[in-house]
Amino acid sequence: MNAGLIWEYIIKSIIILLGLTVGFAYVTYYERKALARIQVRIGPNRAGPWGLLQPIADAVKLIFKEELVPTKADKLLFVLAPVITVIPALIITAVIPWGRQVNLFGREVNLYLADVNVGTLYITAVASIAVYGIVLAGWSSNNKYALMGGLRSSAQMISYELALGLSFIGTVLLAGSMSLVDIVEAQGSFLNVAGGRLVVENGFLNWLLWNLFQPLGFIIYLIASVAEINRSPFDMPEAEQELTAGYHVEYSGMKFALFFMAEYIKMIAVSVIGSTLFLGGYLGPFVDKIPWLGPIYLFIKTLFMLFILIWLRATYPRFRYDRLMAFGWKVLLPLALANVAIAAVIIALVGG
Repeated sequence: MNAGLIWEYIIKSIIILLGLTVGFAYVTYYERKALARIQVRIGPNRAGPWGLLQPIADAVKLIFKEELVPTKADKLLFVLAPVITVIPALIITAVIPWGRQVNLFGREVNLYLADVNVGTLYITAVASIAVYGIVLAGWSSNNKYALMGGLRSSAQMISYELALGLSFIGTVLLAGSMSLVDIVEAQGSFLNVAGGRLVVENGFLNWLLWNLFQPLGFIIYLIASVAEINRSPFDMPEAEQELTAGYHVEYSGMKFALFFMAEYIKMIAVSVIGSTLFLGGYLGPFVDKIPWLGPIYLFIKTLFMLFILIWLRATYPRFRYDRLMAFGWKVLLPLALANVAIAAVIIALVGG
């Protein structure tokens, strides 16, 4: 590996990390403004023009807050838990393709950090690590509410991970690859001539056909991912009315900020992954001629996915815990298995 390639990886990593850390701050602003509109309010409007400096004001406040550690807490795990939670949220986007190859300063550059041939497997593996941080936060706090939140989180994430993983399989079967780059490109050339399949030249029609074959997969992914990142209406691990704040009840200052950051970075990651698997990723009009349009299309699709998550929070009340678990095992898992079977039958019929 030459020095130029190493610098390329380093620069891409820095851009992704900066994008996520700055992006999460303005996702909070986007959420507060969207919720305000839905609830017929104004939202943040004091810090800077149109309240645009509100995320910076919130960050400064949290940085200067006093950090308290409970006397009987396991101090090492108490400090490590927020870090263990936020790292998977940051590294999960490493396999996301942001666009096609572009020419930059006379050098051909791929707009992704890594094209892993087991990209979907990497996503499910990294996503499952985040639960350890939440469980450790609940246990190390030496607080019964925090422990209950941690236990709820582990049960919920294990229950919905199965359906989430199975929702990927339909797209993997249709694309014939676990690489996210291949899955995106398959949505632009779906039903191609290879394997005796039908030829469809129109890119939008290809994408439409893809989603006609995977509407159930998209719905399952959306529901399971909301449960996976503990967002309303599946925010049982931090149910305020029952557990005061759940697993992070004893956290303050920057440690609390890390949990807060992890939640919103996970929202971005879930939205980007959903856009990549089901909404065509960076594909759109004129991408073949102007590759720089790819990241813009992906950004617009991600905003749409984020709005769905915010709209769900504004619209639906929190599930009761037993119903949440029953829904995951008795409804979502059978539907996910059925979706895999449907995708397999379609491939057998169309490709055979």
